[in-house]
Amino acid sequence: MRIAVLGAGAWGTALAQHASRKHDVLLWARDPQQVATMERERRNRRYLPQVALSPAIRFSADLAAAAAFAGQGLVVVATPVAGFESTLRAWHSHADGRELGLIWVCKGITPQGSFFPHQVFDALDLPVPAGPLSGPSFALEVARGLPVAWVLASRSPTLGDVVREGFHHSAARVYTSDDVIGVEAGAALKNVIAIAAGIGDGLGLGMNARAALITRGLAEMARFGAALGARHETFMGLAGVGDLVLTCTGDASRNRTVGVRLAAGESLEEIVAALGHVAEGVTCARVAVERAGQVGVELPIAEAVVRVLAGKQSAREAVAGLLSREPRDESLGSGAPEGGR
Repeated sequence: MRIAVLGAGAWGTALAQHASRKHDVLLWARDPQQVATMERERRNRRYLPQVALSPAIRFSADLAAAAAFAGQGLVVVATPVAGFESTLRAWHSHADGRELGLIWVCKGITPQGSFFPHQVFDALDLPVPAGPLSGPSFALEVARGLPVAWVLASRSPTLGDVVREGFHHSAARVYTSDDVIGVEAGAALKNVIAIAAGIGDGLGLGMNARAALITRGLAEMARFGAALGARHETFMGLAGVGDLVLTCTGDASRNRTVGVRLAAGESLEEIVAALGHVAEGVTCARVAVERAGQVGVELPIAEAVVRVLAGKQSAREAVAGLLSREPRDESLGSGAPEGGR
């Protein structure tokens, strides 16, 4: 199979490296200089410098060439959410519609319009089976060939077989679901909860507090998803609790790192500049809270993160606010909006 990966950040590079163990892969990047450097050095110095890239990977900054390469193959969009629509539009102008499938790995909600990625895709009416690939996975571990499990969400009856052929090999497993909104809601909100977990860790609140925050964060994800039409069991799977636990506890989590450094008193501008990578929770937090308000769902942890990111509260004040909330029945976390404000 031929696989074209659009976006040469850490994730795009890692997925290209994994797929190249079995398939012909082309990794596309916007920057011709970055492409030339990767081709010469067989390494992505900026986003994944620890990994020597397979000689089986081709590189290109020409989207038309990438589209020609992927004819009757699989397309993987690995850009941030903010660049998802423009990449799809540019791709479609070159593609011929013969692709076996198109998947994306971005996690979040668009800053303009508050759209999930599948809504962006649907609005463009592209004639190809499509859906998000999600689950608990750090790019570096994927690139190194360590075990990983993903879930592909799609309403297409054929895409699962295509993606399994492309990625279900070596140490990687691919499961399937038709709950697209559930998978994307979990993927978006877990990054926001991870910032809160990082704040707690940065303040030295302990593992008890971290476990409580992850559990209540999962309840927020499930409430949010249920209001959007998702199934509760999706949040008990890879795109829900699986991805949430990893992102809230792993040292490689960019979103958790944002929270840790906010707790240390650094400004958001300093943190984002130092990361050098996109932390999707930073841009997603406000949009997620706004979207939740539109469907009548309360997200206390996400709301606290928004206040800290906006500079309206210190990290310590936000934690104090969460701890001062009125107690309530835990079962309210499974679907219905909380009351009692």
